[in-house]
Amino acid sequence: MPNIDRRDFLKLVGAGSAGVGAGFMLGESIKHPVEYLIPHVVAPEDFSTGIDTWYNTVCSMCSAGCGISVRTREGRAKKIEGNPLHPVNQGRLCARGQAGLQVLYNPDRLTHPLMQTGQRGSMSFTQITWEEGLDKVADRLDLLKAAQRGNRVCMLSQGIRGHLAQLFELFMDQLGSERLLHYDFDHPHTLYAANQRFFGEERLPYYDLKNTRFLLSFGADYLGNWISPVHHSLGFGHSRQGSGVRGQFVQIEPRMSLSGAAADEWIAAIPGTEGILALGLAHHIVSEGHYRGVDRDDWIAALSGYTKSQVAEQTGVSADTISRLADTFVHTEPSLAIGGGSAGNHSNSVDTLVAVNALNYLVGNLGKTGGLLFNPEPAGQVSSARQASYRTMIELGEDARQGNIEVLILNGTNPVFTLPSASGFSEALAEIPLIVSLSSFMDETTALADIILPSHTYLESWGDDFPEPGVGFSIGAISQPVVSPLYNTRATGDILLTLAQKIGLSEAMPWGNMQDYVKGGWRQIYERGSLDTRMESFESFWTAILKAGVWGEKMHRDPAFTLDKGVIDTIGVQAPEFSGSTDTYPFVLHPYLSTSLHDGQGANLPWMQELPDPMTSIVYGSWVELNPATAKQLTLKEGDLVDIESPHGKIRAPVYIYPAIMPGVIAMPIGQGHSEYGRYAKNRGANPIEILSPQIDQLTGALASSATRVKIVATGRRVELVKTGGNSRELGREIVQTTGGKASHSAKLNSIPITEIST
Repeated sequence: MPNIDRRDFLKLVGAGSAGVGAGFMLGESIKHPVEYLIPHVVAPEDFSTGIDTWYNTVCSMCSAGCGISVRTREGRAKKIEGNPLHPVNQGRLCARGQAGLQVLYNPDRLTHPLMQTGQRGSMSFTQITWEEGLDKVADRLDLLKAAQRGNRVCMLSQGIRGHLAQLFELFMDQLGSERLLHYDFDHPHTLYAANQRFFGEERLPYYDLKNTRFLLSFGADYLGNWISPVHHSLGFGHSRQGSGVRGQFVQIEPRMSLSGAAADEWIAAIPGTEGILALGLAHHIVSEGHYRGVDRDDWIAALSGYTKSQVAEQTGVSADTISRLADTFVHTEPSLAIGGGSAGNHSNSVDTLVAVNALNYLVGNLGKTGGLLFNPEPAGQVSSARQASYRTMIELGEDARQGNIEVLILNGTNPVFTLPSASGFSEALAEIPLIVSLSSFMDETTALADIILPSHTYLESWGDDFPEPGVGFSIGAISQPVVSPLYNTRATGDILLTLAQKIGLSEAMPWGNMQDYVKGGWRQIYERGSLDTRMESFESFWTAILKAGVWGEKMHRDPAFTLDKGVIDTIGVQAPEFSGSTDTYPFVLHPYLSTSLHDGQGANLPWMQELPDPMTSIVYGSWVELNPATAKQLTLKEGDLVDIESPHGKIRAPVYIYPAIMPGVIAMPIGQGHSEYGRYAKNRGANPIEILSPQIDQLTGALASSATRVKIVATGRRVELVKTGGNSRELGREIVQTTGGKASHSAKLNSIPITEIST
């Protein structure tokens, strides 16, 4: 501490301010970092006055693969912003990306290896050394490898890409195991399958929202959580302000999402009928002569059962609206149709998303600016081929029960929280002799592990990423550590490389650490590059990428596409299936990803807990959204506590009256309801995933998370919802007045200007 005389000290803290002075001295006594109120005359050796350092790396808070720039001072990360050079987010960043600092500095991080000493789930963990932990795991792996039972080892990871995904593949291959799975609750299995069926490739295209002039979205909340929301938000903003022509956006879904609120028109469709509506639009396009392709007769035959009157009856959308949407979609160029979200989470979702692709085909949107563009092959490893569906996870649980899995290695995934209770996955884990977790936090699945080898956070690790979907051309980015490790943790790749050395795999996996492995992989990318790229040395190439934070090849796909006639023959969407009878369970549950907590990954971050929900302004906790007509029918008011019961369980939440939802539907955000996962997440709210029925899409095995019926039971209790938005009613003050149209317009009743929905 620099020498300060009494006069100067009094100037700083205020004469007679004993409390301030006491606080100043208390800070010294408990060794908290000191912030001086005057500039340093002689700065400490490690302090550069007025100078900060920015590192470009990759955000890992979701799967979009945004580039970030991290500001550091004196070795500590201070602020995260978007990297302006990265084509995915172009300098922008969502709230979750900004909250990455709270992953790094979270007080509930696992800071050293642990071993379970009591029964699983008892939270009886004892600190051990890295050598002890690695040796225990290596001994079991070595034994299985020597006995040629390597296939009894399973690795279950969150979705990862790049060279870490490649390292996982190599490690499991050397063990002789094919049980490598990636599991993410929100992975769009049905969208991949629909593209495989229609386009013949299981790779997502690039949806050019930036240049479109008319967007039809069937359930895809592109501004909230769908695929790459920051990139889509940029495209949305550009189209809105675009070159002389303002883009139009239409959102079709049973509950208004963030994208629906921002759209020009929100259309409520009966849950699970979005694909039927898409085929109704397609029928109008073909029958009115707007499509004149050589296969027109085939389309007429395939769409004969989707006339406007038939579709209107099934979807709840009027025939006039169907005609108007179809005509606008044809005559506004360029136009684009996208599908996902709730529309991709039903028993008929693959057929639904194929129908959406058909709309783009019939109006010539494929390979066209402002439409749907085909992405080239990613330059590095992606995880979609290894993504586990709900059916795959059930099969994994059955293998565990039969004793076919002896070691389970977990990396950053939390299936105990993100699988329904009906799956029985938590009980299946009890049959696995050794569970090892590489997680940075004590989530519900990690709490059942025998050994925890905690990984660095992404801000402390080497890695790379190749975003999927791409942006129309190949891009990649290197993830570099921006700070030294804060605790006694290790990089995930380094943990695997050490285990490989301990079990005799050094010849196949000779790298000393993850940095060497990533650098070697990028040397291969450099060597297969163009001559212009290789005019400089690899070291210059490597340094340039680290500085820029991104690399790309401006190589675009051929836009030509020929549709297989067999695809037309399979066009059709069956009515959706729901669990539970309509008499006992009259409402369809619409669980949706929270914009801040996502599928629960962000629930341990206080910034995300305090971020108001954009549609309700509620912070913390959970709630269930009811249409005013539904609430009136059940004599419920805002704040009433109710039980939401499905055929497979029951949860409790307070009521929120939400005008922008269909009367036969109730909605709940996903993300709360953790039993572990740190002080900010534990025992807060309810988890709607818990009560979902095990309905699946038969083609992909994906969980049909929007196909559960429920009933509402009042408890007679009330709570006060914590909101930042105040009262959404005008309380008779006539602040909002109608200027024409129907006198019954709901603008006088609520803050969301929507025409009243009837059943």
